[in-house]
Amino acid sequence: MIKVDNIYKKFKNKMVLDGVSFEVKNGETLVIIGASGTGKSILLKTIAGLIKPDSGGVEIDGELIAEVSDIKGFHKMQKKTGYVFQEAALFDSLTIFENIAFGLKNLTNLNKKEIAQRVEQCLSMVGLYNVEHLKPSELSGGMKKRAALARSIAYKPEHILYDEPTTGLDPIMSDVISDLIIDLREKLKVTSIVVTHDMKSAYKIADIIMMIYKGKIIFSGIPEEIKSTKNEYVRQFVEGSSVGPIPAERTFDMEKT
Repeated sequence: MIKVDNIYKKFKNKMVLDGVSFEVKNGETLVIIGASGTGKSILLKTIAGLIKPDSGGVEIDGELIAEVSDIKGFHKMQKKTGYVFQEAALFDSLTIFENIAFGLKNLTNLNKKEIAQRVEQCLSMVGLYNVEHLKPSELSGGMKKRAALARSIAYKPEHILYDEPTTGLDPIMSDVISDLIIDLREKLKVTSIVVTHDMKSAYKIADIIMMIYKGKIIFSGIPEEIKSTKNEYVRQFVEGSSVGPIPAERTFDMEKT
């Protein structure tokens, strides 16, 4: 289980996360939506331990992330939680094989043969074949996303965090990625948190959809509930309308929050 308890985070004079609390049950997929600059990616990075909150805490399977201070404990938590970055974040100078094997070489006791077998298995799970020798620049956007997914599951994580997994992809490839998220959840029995603007994907993959606005949770419910909600902020966002309480033009202090 992932538990977020009363998280606050401020950058300069901007309150990015304003008392955020929720739980994600084992095996559940939570989708977080919201306009740009509302704190979604910052929240995801806080859950992953990449950003420290000003106050509040994050528990993963009963263990407070903030209390994992030694490198051994951090690596243990890192192995339990896969993270798929918005831009894939593959190492450009390494081959796809080397990208996926990088953490396995440095953080596990697997030998070369076992690492090779694990890399092949992960690539197969995301539908990539004969790409081990290629560099990220030689892959399409969709293939990069799938390679990033393969890297995130290399440790056999119990949780996966996805930051905008379908951004920049055409509708067909976006649907392929959505199917992969569902498939990985079913095969690996993982708990997932997905940040996205893609409502088609959100409806397809989510058990629960949560919307953040100005650093606060303003809606949380199953997909059927969000489709029928009368909350004017939520309706404007899911309908993609420029008319409503959310300003169409916004100025932010930070990017990708």
